[in-house]
Amino acid sequence: MIWLYRLFTWWNGQTINTAVHTLLFGKFVGKDEFGNRYYRRRKIDPALGFERRWVIYAGESEGSMTPPGWYGWLHHTVDAPPTEEAYVAREWQLPYRPNLTGTPEAWRPPGSTLRANARPAATGDYEAWTPEG
Repeated sequence: MIWLYRLFTWWNGQTINTAVHTLLFGKFVGKDEFGNRYYRRRKIDPALGFERRWVIYAGESEGSMTPPGWYGWLHHTVDAPPTEEAYVAREWQLPYRPNLTGTPEAWRPPGSTLRANARPAATGDYEAWTPEG
């Protein structure tokens, strides 16, 4: 039954088609701290003129789980993957935080009807519009 699950879902790791493609054409490049595995095509893609690069996520496929060094390599910003050079994150690059949208821990801005189950008190700076005439 697990094969059926992997055949039709792309968001929970790799599908069978991706696994076969990776086995036939992929060359393993490295692994990050989340367990994601990175691959490159063994030959230059003639249609694109450059090598294809991809990631197989460990668990749910979420792009924000790609560390900055690997992100740059995947998008051809840098030629060498982080495993071949000493990558140091910049001070402005934040560590990974999962996307909390749709969960109870999601950020609720002030005034949201979902925040604390109560609307904030009026401050007196609002005047209702009324038509003239």
